[in-house]
Amino acid sequence: PKFDAVLDKGDALAYYRIQPTDEMVQGQVDAFAQRCGEYKQVESYENGDMLKGTLTESVEEGVVVREAVMMPSYMKNDEQKALFEGSKLNDVVTFNPFTAFAGNEAELASLLKVEKGEVAAHNGEFTFTVSEITRFVASEVNQNVFDAAFGKDAVKSEEEFRAKIAQQFEERFEVESDYKLLMDVRDYLMEKVGKLEFNESILRRIMDMNKAEGAEAVSEEDFQKSLTELRWHLVKEQLAKKFEVKIDDNDVLEVAKGATRDQFAQYGMPNAPEDMLENFAKNILENKDQNQKIYEKLYEQKVVESVKAKVK
Repeated sequence: PKFDAVLDKGDALAYYRIQPTDEMVQGQVDAFAQRCGEYKQVESYENGDMLKGTLTESVEEGVVVREAVMMPSYMKNDEQKALFEGSKLNDVVTFNPFTAFAGNEAELASLLKVEKGEVAAHNGEFTFTVSEITRFVASEVNQNVFDAAFGKDAVKSEEEFRAKIAQQFEERFEVESDYKLLMDVRDYLMEKVGKLEFNESILRRIMDMNKAEGAEAVSEEDFQKSLTELRWHLVKEQLAKKFEVKIDDNDVLEVAKGATRDQFAQYGMPNAPEDMLENFAKNILENKDQNQKIYEKLYEQKVVESVKAKVK
């Protein structure tokens, strides 16, 4: 069908800027500080600490494990876990490992230094003499944390650090803002263009021909949804042509690198080398489906950028 999708400064649309909350920024500050933390020896046990000591079965000629290592926080039984609360160096704690780690034979076998098949035979009480308590302590928010997060001397103060984190959130949220704008543009233009007339009998035949063998005939609801999608596809294609939207291989590679960069950042590598990013991105693009998804995402991004430049 013939139609004309027009957007210019006479068209006004809302654009939503999403601000990170203080809690979100603080959460990221804590995460960076955690990554730069270190293990320290402490005097008394708190949940999450690691204990080292001598584990002794309370039977004659029972199991004895010297320098046994365990974390009570991983125990399945809360009552057994509570026995270790507040324990100090050289304390002797009496507990039942079989009950404490119920259902996890592999972990229990590793702790007792026995075969998995022998675990059930050691279901009584043990004593644990605490010789060492190790705690992972997050780093103070200092220059080391700033450098680890954003590169050497890129940030010089906690205020700058928080501002940089907030900026990262805003950049990430801009994708959501653009997507919201795209959906609003879609609704706005669909209403402006009005209903488009199609030869529905031909479209129904095509959809029936393309359905999977043995599948039910296309329902009226699905058919109407497809018409809506087709209508938007045509409007979007016309806009892209008017705005001279062009995409080349480098554009697609840059988007793939951006996605890879975000993934590395989530795993604590915000400054991954460019050659590493490029190699990972190229691997992603070798997958035909991933390549197509990135292309379509980029296509819509470019349409949104053009719309932002044209409308109020």
